[in-house]
Amino acid sequence: MTSGHHAANPEHGSTDPTSDPTPDPDSDAASDPGSLKAELLELEHRGWRSLCDGTGSEVYGSLMTEDGVMVLAHGEVFDRPTVVASLRHAPPWSGYEITDERLVGLGPGSAALVYRATAYREDPGSEFTALMSSAYTRRDGTWRLALYQQTPVPPPARGAEGA
Repeated sequence: MTSGHHAANPEHGSTDPTSDPTPDPDSDAASDPGSLKAELLELEHRGWRSLCDGTGSEVYGSLMTEDGVMVLAHGEVFDRPTVVASLRHAPPWSGYEITDERLVGLGPGSAALVYRATAYREDPGSEFTALMSSAYTRRDGTWRLALYQQTPVPPPARGAEGA
């Protein structure tokens, strides 16, 4: 299950008729934050879909920078080769949801996407909810994942629903 995903709409570009309609591949988030957010969000969905269909090692192997790392909810930091190896045998997720997306500009050719994700497996009680941060950088005209971080969101305390 996915939500919060909106494809970029080419009809909603700049209203300045003198602006260049061709986006600069190394521009920062300030130039067109809506389009950049949609582009990075699509990369996140691509990653999550790969975690559901069992192709995560290939997708993250090509998406991450050579020196990229993932800071995972269980308290470990995985470099790119460790991420690729661990995803080769990881059980697939059966679905996911992305909400509360925010774009954070990090300077020319870099940006971060922060969001809440909930993923599910077939097993009851396997729901995983966390806040995610993905920092991307442009390398050779392509967005590459340099840093990914998870912060688990604990389930609500029993009886706290009405609090």
